[in-house]
Amino acid sequence: MAKRDYYEVLGVPKNASDEEIKKAYRKHAMKHHPDRNQGDSSKVAEEKFKESKEAYEMLSDPQKRAAYDQHGHAGVDPNMRGGPGGEGYGGFAEAFGDIFGDMFGQQRGRAGGGGGRQVFRGSDLSYAMEVTLEEAAAGKDAQIRIPSWDSCDVCHGSGAKPGTQAKTCGTCNGSGAVQMRQGFFSVQQTCPTCRGAGKVIPEPCTACHGQGKIKKQKTLEVKIPGGIDGGMRIRSAGNGEPGTNGGPPGDLYIEIRLKKHDIFERDGDDIHCAVPISLITAALGGEIDVPTLAGKAAIDIPEGTQTGKQFRLRGKGIKGVRSSYPGDLYCHITVETPVKLTEHQRKLLRDLDESLKKGGSKHLPSGDSWTNRLKSFFS
Repeated sequence: MAKRDYYEVLGVPKNASDEEIKKAYRKHAMKHHPDRNQGDSSKVAEEKFKESKEAYEMLSDPQKRAAYDQHGHAGVDPNMRGGPGGEGYGGFAEAFGDIFGDMFGQQRGRAGGGGGRQVFRGSDLSYAMEVTLEEAAAGKDAQIRIPSWDSCDVCHGSGAKPGTQAKTCGTCNGSGAVQMRQGFFSVQQTCPTCRGAGKVIPEPCTACHGQGKIKKQKTLEVKIPGGIDGGMRIRSAGNGEPGTNGGPPGDLYIEIRLKKHDIFERDGDDIHCAVPISLITAALGGEIDVPTLAGKAAIDIPEGTQTGKQFRLRGKGIKGVRSSYPGDLYCHITVETPVKLTEHQRKLLRDLDESLKKGGSKHLPSGDSWTNRLKSFFS
Protein backbone atom coordinates (compact mmCIF):
# COMPACT_ATOMS: atom_id res chain seq x y z
CA MET A 1 0.00 0.00 0.00
CA ALA A 2 1.46 3.37 -1.09
CA LYS A 3 2.34 5.79 1.65
CA ARG A 4 0.35 8.98 1.95
CA ASP A 5 2.00 12.34 1.66
CA TYR A 6 3.41 13.35 5.07
CA TYR A 7 1.94 16.86 4.84
CA GLU A 8 -1.43 15.32 3.97
CA VAL A 9 -1.19 12.99 6.97
CA LEU A 10 -0.73 15.89 9.35
CA GLY A 11 -3.06 18.18 7.42
CA VAL A 12 -0.59 21.03 6.96
CA PRO A 13 0.68 22.87 3.84
CA LYS A 14 4.19 22.31 2.53
CA ASN A 15 5.30 25.73 3.72
CA ALA A 16 4.07 25.05 7.30
CA SER A 17 6.37 26.24 10.10
CA ASP A 18 7.96 23.88 12.63
CA GLU A 19 5.49 25.07 15.28
CA GLU A 20 2.51 24.40 12.99
CA ILE A 21 3.80 20.88 12.25
CA LYS A 22 4.31 20.21 15.94
CA LYS A 23 0.83 21.48 16.83
CA ALA A 24 -0.77 19.37 14.08
CA TYR A 25 1.05 16.28 15.25
CA ARG A 26 -0.06 16.78 18.85
CA LYS A 27 -3.66 17.06 17.69
CA HIS A 28 -3.48 13.84 15.63
CA ALA A 29 -1.57 11.94 18.32
CA MET A 30 -4.09 12.80 21.02
CA LYS A 31 -6.97 11.87 18.76
CA HIS A 32 -5.57 8.50 17.66
CA HIS A 33 -3.61 7.46 20.75
CA PRO A 34 -4.31 3.75 21.55
CA ASP A 35 -5.16 4.56 25.16
CA ARG A 36 -8.03 6.75 23.94
CA ASN A 37 -9.37 4.30 21.39
CA GLN A 38 -10.65 0.92 22.54
CA GLY A 39 -12.69 -1.82 20.89
CA ASP A 40 -13.12 -2.18 17.12
CA SER A 41 -11.64 1.23 16.31
CA SER A 42 -8.39 0.59 18.22
CA LYS A 43 -6.56 -1.02 15.26
CA VAL A 44 -7.47 1.78 12.88
CA ALA A 45 -6.48 4.37 15.48
CA GLU A 46 -3.19 2.61 16.09
CA GLU A 47 -2.32 2.67 12.39
CA LYS A 48 -3.15 6.36 12.14
CA PHE A 49 -1.13 7.04 15.28
CA LYS A 50 1.92 5.32 13.77
CA GLU A 51 1.38 7.14 10.47
CA SER A 52 1.26 10.53 12.22
CA LYS A 53 4.33 9.64 14.26
CA GLU A 54 6.34 8.72 11.15
CA ALA A 55 5.28 11.88 9.38
CA TYR A 56 6.29 14.05 12.30
CA GLU A 57 9.65 12.29 12.68
CA MET A 58 10.49 13.13 9.08
CA LEU A 59 9.14 16.67 8.94
CA SER A 60 10.55 17.74 12.31
CA ASP A 61 14.08 16.97 11.11
CA PRO A 62 15.29 19.81 8.79
CA GLN A 63 17.59 17.53 6.76
CA LYS A 64 15.00 14.79 6.28
CA ARG A 65 12.32 17.36 5.45
CA ALA A 66 14.53 18.90 2.77
CA ALA A 67 15.23 15.46 1.26
CA TYR A 68 11.54 14.61 1.36
CA ASP A 69 10.53 17.91 -0.27
CA GLN A 70 12.97 17.27 -3.11
CA HIS A 71 12.58 13.52 -3.73
CA GLY A 72 9.44 12.49 -1.86
CA HIS A 73 9.41 9.15 -0.04
CA ALA A 74 12.36 8.01 -2.13
CA GLY A 75 14.50 10.74 -0.58
CA VAL A 76 14.25 9.34 2.94
CA ASP A 77 15.34 5.91 4.08
CA PRO A 78 12.50 4.30 6.01
CA ASN A 79 15.03 2.40 8.11
CA MET A 80 16.69 5.57 9.34
CA ARG A 81 15.42 7.17 12.54
CA GLY A 82 16.79 10.10 14.41
CA GLY A 83 18.99 8.74 17.20
CA PRO A 84 19.03 10.09 20.73
CA GLY A 85 21.50 12.76 19.70
CA GLY A 86 19.68 13.79 16.50
CA GLU A 87 17.51 16.83 16.04
CA GLY A 88 14.58 14.81 14.67
CA TYR A 89 14.44 12.63 17.76
CA GLY A 90 14.65 15.63 20.05
CA GLY A 91 11.72 17.36 18.35
CA PHE A 92 9.64 14.18 18.36
CA ALA A 93 10.44 13.43 21.99
CA GLU A 94 9.57 16.93 23.03
CA ALA A 95 6.20 16.89 21.26
CA PHE A 96 5.40 13.36 22.36
CA GLY A 97 6.33 14.23 25.95
CA ASP A 98 3.97 17.22 25.84
CA ILE A 99 1.14 14.94 24.68
CA PHE A 100 1.63 12.55 27.55
CA GLY A 101 1.76 15.51 29.89
CA ASP A 102 -1.61 16.72 28.59
CA MET A 103 -3.22 13.28 28.65
CA PHE A 104 -1.93 11.93 31.95
CA GLY A 105 -0.35 14.82 33.81
CA GLN A 106 -3.34 15.64 35.97
CA GLN A 107 -3.87 12.02 36.92
CA ARG A 108 -0.27 11.74 38.10
CA GLY A 109 -0.67 14.91 40.11
CA ARG A 110 -3.70 13.56 41.91
CA ALA A 111 -1.96 10.26 42.68
CA GLY A 112 1.03 12.09 44.05
CA GLY A 113 -1.05 14.42 46.11
CA GLY A 114 -3.05 11.69 47.76
CA GLY A 115 -0.98 11.85 50.92
CA GLY A 116 1.66 9.25 50.00
CA ARG A 117 5.07 10.11 51.41
CA GLN A 118 8.62 9.07 50.67
CA VAL A 119 9.53 6.20 53.03
CA PHE A 120 13.19 5.62 53.86
CA ARG A 121 14.93 2.83 55.76
CA GLY A 122 16.98 3.95 58.73
CA SER A 123 20.78 3.96 58.62
CA ASP A 124 22.81 1.09 60.03
CA LEU A 125 24.88 1.68 63.15
CA SER A 126 28.29 0.25 64.07
CA TYR A 127 29.52 -0.54 67.57
CA ALA A 128 33.07 -1.66 68.40
CA MET A 129 33.31 -4.18 71.25
CA GLU A 130 36.59 -5.31 72.79
CA VAL A 131 36.71 -8.83 74.19
CA THR A 132 39.50 -10.86 75.75
CA LEU A 133 40.84 -14.00 74.13
CA GLU A 134 39.20 -16.10 76.84
CA GLU A 135 35.83 -14.40 76.24
CA ALA A 136 36.14 -14.90 72.49
CA ALA A 137 36.96 -18.57 72.96
CA ALA A 138 34.18 -19.37 75.44
CA GLY A 139 31.57 -16.80 74.39
CA LYS A 140 29.72 -14.49 76.75
CA ASP A 141 26.56 -12.50 77.34
CA ALA A 142 27.22 -8.78 77.32
CA GLN A 143 25.33 -5.54 77.74
CA ILE A 144 25.99 -2.50 75.58
CA ARG A 145 24.54 0.99 75.55
CA ILE A 146 23.67 2.48 72.19
CA PRO A 147 21.91 5.68 71.05
CA SER A 148 18.20 5.36 70.37
CA TRP A 149 15.29 7.63 69.55
CA ASP A 150 12.09 8.01 71.57
CA SER A 151 8.98 9.97 70.70
CA CYS A 152 9.12 13.54 71.98
CA ASP A 153 7.03 13.96 75.15
CA VAL A 154 6.30 17.61 74.39
CA CYS A 155 4.87 17.35 70.87
CA HIS A 156 4.00 13.63 71.10
CA GLY A 157 5.95 12.89 67.94
CA SER A 158 4.35 15.48 65.66
CA GLY A 159 7.39 17.76 65.58
CA ALA A 160 5.14 20.81 65.81
CA LYS A 161 5.00 23.26 68.69
CA PRO A 162 2.07 22.46 71.03
CA GLY A 163 -1.04 24.25 69.77
CA THR A 164 0.17 24.19 66.15
CA GLN A 165 0.28 21.49 63.50
CA ALA A 166 2.19 20.49 60.40
CA LYS A 167 0.91 21.56 57.01
CA THR A 168 0.91 19.79 53.66
CA CYS A 169 3.99 20.71 51.65
CA GLY A 170 3.06 23.09 48.85
CA THR A 171 5.94 22.03 46.64
CA CYS A 172 5.03 18.36 46.33
CA ASN A 173 1.39 18.54 47.49
CA GLY A 174 2.14 16.05 50.25
CA SER A 175 3.67 13.34 48.06
CA GLY A 176 7.19 13.82 49.38
CA ALA A 177 8.59 13.78 45.85
CA VAL A 178 8.71 16.01 42.81
CA GLN A 179 8.90 14.93 39.18
CA MET A 180 11.13 16.53 36.60
CA ARG A 181 10.09 15.62 33.06
CA GLN A 182 11.90 16.18 29.79
CA GLY A 183 10.68 14.51 26.64
CA PHE A 184 10.19 10.81 27.22
CA PHE A 185 12.03 10.85 30.54
CA SER A 186 10.49 11.52 33.92
CA VAL A 187 12.76 11.63 36.99
CA GLN A 188 11.35 11.51 40.50
CA GLN A 189 13.31 13.23 43.23
CA THR A 190 12.87 13.77 46.94
CA CYS A 191 11.09 17.04 47.58
CA PRO A 192 13.71 19.65 48.52
CA THR A 193 11.25 21.56 50.70
CA CYS A 194 9.94 18.83 53.01
CA ARG A 195 12.76 16.31 52.38
CA GLY A 196 10.30 13.55 51.59
CA ALA A 197 8.06 14.03 54.63
CA GLY A 198 5.14 15.45 52.65
CA LYS A 199 4.55 18.05 55.36
CA VAL A 200 6.26 21.18 56.62
CA ILE A 201 6.25 22.45 60.17
CA PRO A 202 5.85 26.25 60.40
CA GLU A 203 6.53 26.30 64.16
CA PRO A 204 8.82 23.43 65.22
CA CYS A 205 8.73 21.99 68.71
CA THR A 206 11.49 23.57 70.80
CA ALA A 207 12.21 20.32 72.66
CA CYS A 208 12.97 18.15 69.63
CA HIS A 209 13.57 20.92 67.06
CA GLY A 210 10.83 19.59 64.81
CA GLN A 211 12.11 16.02 64.59
CA GLY A 212 9.33 14.54 66.71
CA LYS A 213 11.88 12.36 68.52
CA ILE A 214 14.58 12.77 71.14
CA LYS A 215 17.92 10.97 71.23
CA LYS A 216 18.45 8.76 74.27
CA GLN A 217 20.49 5.76 75.33
CA LYS A 218 19.25 2.19 75.58
CA THR A 219 20.80 -1.01 76.87
CA LEU A 220 20.97 -4.09 74.67
CA GLU A 221 21.68 -7.68 75.63
CA VAL A 222 24.20 -9.16 73.21
CA LYS A 223 25.22 -12.81 72.99
CA ILE A 224 28.84 -13.29 71.89
CA PRO A 225 29.16 -16.79 70.39
CA GLY A 226 32.09 -18.95 71.43
CA GLY A 227 34.93 -19.02 68.93
CA ILE A 228 34.32 -15.56 67.51
CA ASP A 229 37.42 -13.85 66.13
CA GLY A 230 38.54 -10.27 65.79
CA GLY A 231 37.12 -8.54 62.72
CA MET A 232 33.88 -10.53 62.78
CA ARG A 233 30.54 -8.75 63.13
CA ILE A 234 27.32 -9.57 64.95
CA ARG A 235 24.12 -8.22 63.41
CA SER A 236 21.36 -6.97 65.68
CA ALA A 237 18.35 -6.50 63.41
CA GLY A 238 16.24 -3.38 63.84
CA ASN A 239 18.50 -1.67 66.38
CA GLY A 240 19.93 0.89 63.97
CA GLU A 241 18.54 4.37 63.36
CA PRO A 242 14.76 4.64 62.92
CA GLY A 243 13.32 4.97 59.42
CA THR A 244 11.78 8.13 58.00
CA ASN A 245 8.02 8.48 57.54
CA GLY A 246 7.33 5.04 58.95
CA GLY A 247 10.17 3.30 57.14
CA PRO A 248 11.87 0.28 58.76
CA PRO A 249 14.78 0.88 61.13
CA GLY A 250 18.34 0.05 60.20
CA ASP A 251 20.47 -2.64 61.83
CA LEU A 252 23.20 -2.54 64.45
CA TYR A 253 26.51 -4.22 63.61
CA ILE A 254 28.75 -5.10 66.55
CA GLU A 255 32.36 -5.32 65.43
CA ILE A 256 34.53 -7.61 67.55
CA ARG A 257 38.04 -6.51 68.49
CA LEU A 258 40.40 -8.79 70.42
CA LYS A 259 42.37 -7.31 73.27
CA LYS A 260 46.10 -8.03 73.24
CA HIS A 261 46.83 -11.05 75.42
CA ASP A 262 49.81 -11.25 77.79
CA ILE A 263 50.70 -14.82 76.77
CA PHE A 264 48.89 -15.99 73.66
CA GLU A 265 48.57 -14.85 70.07
CA ARG A 266 45.66 -16.11 67.99
CA ASP A 267 45.96 -17.36 64.42
CA GLY A 268 42.54 -18.51 63.28
CA ASP A 269 41.61 -21.43 65.54
CA ASP A 270 45.22 -21.98 66.64
CA ILE A 271 46.99 -20.12 69.43
CA HIS A 272 50.72 -19.60 69.94
CA CYS A 273 52.86 -18.81 72.96
CA ALA A 274 56.56 -18.37 73.68
CA VAL A 275 57.90 -20.63 76.47
CA PRO A 276 61.27 -19.63 77.98
CA ILE A 277 63.36 -22.40 79.58
CA SER A 278 66.65 -22.25 81.41
CA LEU A 279 69.97 -23.17 79.87
CA ILE A 280 70.19 -26.15 82.22
CA THR A 281 66.69 -27.45 81.31
CA ALA A 282 67.50 -27.07 77.63
CA ALA A 283 70.75 -29.03 78.09
CA LEU A 284 69.54 -31.74 80.46
CA GLY A 285 65.86 -31.92 79.49
CA GLY A 286 62.93 -32.33 81.83
CA GLU A 287 59.22 -31.80 82.24
CA ILE A 288 57.75 -28.29 82.33
CA ASP A 289 54.25 -26.84 82.71
CA VAL A 290 52.84 -24.63 79.96
CA PRO A 291 49.67 -22.52 80.05
CA THR A 292 46.54 -23.28 78.02
CA LEU A 293 43.16 -21.55 77.90
CA ALA A 294 41.79 -24.37 80.05
CA GLY A 295 44.60 -24.47 82.64
CA LYS A 296 48.04 -26.08 82.74
CA ALA A 297 49.50 -28.80 80.57
CA ALA A 298 52.82 -30.66 80.90
CA ILE A 299 55.32 -31.19 78.09
CA ASP A 300 58.61 -33.15 78.06
CA ILE A 301 61.66 -31.16 77.01
CA PRO A 302 64.19 -33.49 75.38
CA GLU A 303 67.87 -33.24 76.29
CA GLY A 304 69.70 -30.72 74.11
CA THR A 305 66.61 -28.70 73.08
CA GLN A 306 67.49 -25.62 71.06
CA THR A 307 65.80 -22.21 70.80
CA GLY A 308 63.03 -22.27 68.22
CA LYS A 309 61.91 -25.82 68.96
CA GLN A 310 58.14 -26.05 68.60
CA PHE A 311 55.77 -28.27 70.52
CA ARG A 312 52.21 -28.85 69.35
CA LEU A 313 49.36 -29.61 71.73
CA ARG A 314 46.44 -30.89 69.71
CA GLY A 315 42.95 -29.61 70.54
CA LYS A 316 44.21 -26.98 72.98
CA GLY A 317 43.36 -24.07 70.69
CA ILE A 318 39.97 -22.48 70.00
CA LYS A 319 36.89 -24.01 68.41
CA GLY A 320 35.82 -21.40 65.85
CA VAL A 321 32.22 -20.42 65.23
CA ARG A 322 32.22 -22.40 61.97
CA SER A 323 34.60 -25.20 63.03
CA SER A 324 33.81 -28.75 64.01
CA TYR A 325 37.00 -29.25 66.04
CA PRO A 326 39.19 -26.93 68.11
CA GLY A 327 42.53 -25.75 66.86
CA ASP A 328 45.93 -26.46 68.41
CA LEU A 329 48.31 -24.77 70.83
CA TYR A 330 51.87 -24.19 69.61
CA CYS A 331 54.58 -23.66 72.23
CA HIS A 332 57.74 -22.01 70.89
CA ILE A 333 60.81 -22.67 73.02
CA THR A 334 63.30 -19.90 73.79
CA VAL A 335 66.44 -20.81 75.76
CA GLU A 336 67.06 -18.08 78.30
CA THR A 337 70.61 -16.82 78.78
CA PRO A 338 71.44 -16.22 82.46
CA VAL A 339 72.27 -12.63 83.47
CA LYS A 340 73.87 -10.83 86.47
CA LEU A 341 76.12 -13.76 87.35
CA THR A 342 78.28 -13.93 90.47
CA GLU A 343 82.02 -14.52 90.14
CA HIS A 344 81.58 -18.09 91.28
CA GLN A 345 78.92 -18.68 88.62
CA ARG A 346 81.18 -17.15 85.98
CA LYS A 347 83.98 -19.54 86.95
CA LEU A 348 81.65 -22.52 86.72
CA LEU A 349 80.53 -21.49 83.23
CA ARG A 350 84.14 -20.95 82.08
CA ASP A 351 85.07 -24.38 83.28
CA LEU A 352 82.02 -25.83 81.55
CA ASP A 353 82.88 -23.97 78.35
CA GLU A 354 86.43 -25.34 78.35
CA SER A 355 85.12 -28.82 78.92
CA LEU A 356 82.61 -28.51 76.09
CA LYS A 357 85.20 -27.17 73.66
CA LYS A 358 87.43 -30.12 74.30
CA GLY A 359 84.60 -32.39 73.24
CA GLY A 360 84.22 -30.54 69.93
CA SER A 361 81.30 -31.45 67.76
CA LYS A 362 80.24 -34.11 70.26
CA HIS A 363 78.81 -31.40 72.56
CA LEU A 364 78.50 -28.40 70.22
CA PRO A 365 77.58 -29.73 66.76
CA SER A 366 76.22 -26.48 65.41
CA GLY A 367 79.11 -24.39 66.73
CA ASP A 368 81.75 -26.74 65.34
CA SER A 369 80.02 -26.84 61.95
CA TRP A 370 79.82 -23.05 61.91
CA THR A 371 83.55 -22.71 62.67
CA ASN A 372 84.42 -25.03 59.82
CA ARG A 373 82.21 -23.11 57.39
CA LEU A 374 83.88 -19.83 58.39
CA LYS A 375 87.34 -21.26 57.79
CA SER A 376 86.30 -22.48 54.36
CA PHE A 377 84.76 -19.09 53.53
CA PHE A 378 87.81 -17.00 54.45
CA SER A 379 90.24 -19.36 52.76
